[in-house]
Amino acid sequence: MALRGILLDIEGTILPKAYVTEVLFPYAQKHLATYLHAHREDHTVRRWAALCQETIAKESGTQLAYEDVAGTLTQWILSDRKHQGLKALQGMIWEEGYRRGVFAPRLYDDVVPALRRWRQGHLHLAIYSSGSEQAQRLLFEHTTDGDLTSLFSYFFDTGMGSKLEPASYRHIADRLGFTPAEVLFLSDVESELEAAATAGFLTTQVVRPGTEPTTRHSTVSTLNDLLDLHSLFTGSAHPLASPIESRDVS
Repeated sequence: MALRGILLDIEGTILPKAYVTEVLFPYAQKHLATYLHAHREDHTVRRWAALCQETIAKESGTQLAYEDVAGTLTQWILSDRKHQGLKALQGMIWEEGYRRGVFAPRLYDDVVPALRRWRQGHLHLAIYSSGSEQAQRLLFEHTTDGDLTSLFSYFFDTGMGSKLEPASYRHIADRLGFTPAEVLFLSDVESELEAAATAGFLTTQVVRPGTEPTTRHSTVSTLNDLLDLHSLFTGSAHPLASPIESRDVS
């Protein structure tokens, strides 16, 4: 079966993790309280804050007022909590930073040439990240290589479900209009690759500096190692896997 689409993780796969942990997260922490106060009449901000308040109430038994929620959300940022409400609020805070020119994310050097090459080969590209769709679009709009959003057909966030659940990847395949076996998922995280493989996706780990290589999936160190994807993946379920690598994900 021919390859038709590529689904990519962001952090640690096509962008250094340090950009998120050392640039975006601290910016959101610093501006969270003032942003919530300044936008207290904004219905969208209130809606996402309310979702966070509901979770806090369920977990702690304490119903925090809107003006008091920033402290807990700051702790969530520090622990990189994957909460949809928090991710949406962070995206809105980052939007102000992007519009003011505070951020200019630099992707790994091999990424943009590979993306352009794949699009020229008529492959459909999509992103799947725990960051909100808004945050993803902002990041790719403001890279040091310019606005790259037109290279992607879809930006998926955790509204599709957890990145650790096979059902999320099946939903994504449905949205793409492809069978799972027609889509390659690229990530640095083994547990995400496991979920995607269970859903029937092709999988390859991108091993960047500091990444722990998997023994259960094929690996590449740069996207340049995936040059001729059409010929590599035609008629082979997991063409990049070494003969000694196990594909058993049970």
